[in-house]
Amino acid sequence: MKYLKLLFGMVFLSLFLTACSKGGKDITVDVNALAEKLQSEAVTSDTLSATAEEMLPSIYFIDAEQMAKGVAYTSTGATACEVAVIECKEASQTAEVEKLFKTRVSSQSDLFASYNAGEVSKLDNAVIKSAGKYVVLCVCDDTEKANEILKEYGF
Repeated sequence: MKYLKLLFGMVFLSLFLTACSKGGKDITVDVNALAEKLQSEAVTSDTLSATAEEMLPSIYFIDAEQMAKGVAYTSTGATACEVAVIECKEASQTAEVEKLFKTRVSSQSDLFASYNAGEVSKLDNAVIKSAGKYVVLCVCDDTEKANEILKEYGF
């Protein structure tokens, strides 16, 4: 009987901790609409171009097998601005994608420091968030607007 109570207690605790975790949000996001809104409303210094979905694994080093869907808008290189929204196949994969986005921001920061140091502040303020199966990277001019948009979408 003690073991049964202990087992139920452990199951309850694990479910409770899972529900409280960052990736525990159960949301559904239209990745196209979110990426479009972020790039059109939070980026003001550049016009970003849509990037082919099949290019995202090579740009962000994401395992294509983990990605259910992805949308990205990137600059021509004149600015550091970019927006990427990735839907992972499993919520457990979002932490890895967040880490890859942080690596991308760090690499871009080093690159821009060598030829356009004014853009480094945008990279320092990059927005990287996840919820459910989704991960967002937004390097933009208006991080307050980006965070407002993400809040609307459940991030």
